[in-house]
Amino acid sequence: MKLYIKNMVCGRCKLIVKTELEKLGFTLKSIELGEVETIENINTTQKKQIAELLLSFGFELIDDKRGKTIEQIKNLIRELVHQKNNELGMNLSDYLRQKLNTDYSSLSNLFSDVEGITIEKYFILQKIERVKELLMYDEMSLSEIAYTLNYSSVAYLSNQFKKITGLTPSHFKNLKIKKRFNIDEL
Repeated sequence: MKLYIKNMVCGRCKLIVKTELEKLGFTLKSIELGEVETIENINTTQKKQIAELLLSFGFELIDDKRGKTIEQIKNLIRELVHQKNNELGMNLSDYLRQKLNTDYSSLSNLFSDVEGITIEKYFILQKIERVKELLMYDEMSLSEIAYTLNYSSVAYLSNQFKKITGLTPSHFKNLKIKKRFNIDEL
């Protein structure tokens, strides 16, 4: 049985969900960001127990189709930006359409209606958080970060960064207090 889980955003999240579901006696067939498939069927009582357990870790079971689709879009974008370094190879709209097997305009309208921002804006916010993270590590130059995240130029990255944060990348890098957000809160 498939379960859709909100706020699963990283490998550690997957590990926590896997560990906790196995403690409850479930055998997992697969686990991906935002989605778990168990070999066993899950009844209403068990589902409620899982929901309460996951909530204690900041996760949330999603039951409605719209919520599942939104979470799938977010997870695909997070994975693309944070694990695959934006190695897209195609338009974001084509990527999402292909992965979700749904017309992009439908996905875009749903996302905007529910989240209050466009998919593109969400994608940009995720990329800027990734840039902040890479700047904090201080292992790459801004030019290398721009290349890694598939920006057309350092100037474009810098302009987008300043538009979103109000700071230049170099000013952000020199701040004593880093203003980063949890990626699941964007």
